[in-house]
Amino acid sequence: MYLSENDLSRLANEMQMDYTAFIKTWCRWVMFTQGRERLSLREKSNFDCIFWNDGCVVYQARPLQCRAFPFWDSLLCSRQAWEAAAIDCPGMNNGELHDGAEIAAFLGSMEKELVIEREMPRIGGR
Repeated sequence: MYLSENDLSRLANEMQMDYTAFIKTWCRWVMFTQGRERLSLREKSNFDCIFWNDGCVVYQARPLQCRAFPFWDSLLCSRQAWEAAAIDCPGMNNGELHDGAEIAAFLGSMEKELVIEREMPRIGGR
């Protein structure tokens, strides 16, 4: 899960850590494109989020990508994908109904929050 500056700020504040300590403890750099990498939360060995423990332990500070769930492209692409995810998510198909315009506006806000990216460190000083 890639992090934006806002995500990092909320999570570090929630964990009462400074940015550097939070990144060192809970994050990793993931190769994104040639020469670039993005800051991501670490995952458990089963690929669950490091903050998932029978529920999100940082729910109030969860990253924007998590707040956008279940309105991810991979779940909106088909009814089958949506229903498969709903089997494991008690909030899907329950609760407040959001219309397409509301969902589109929220997803549009995600595009404005750029994730943290850097040039990959060069090995051997080249």
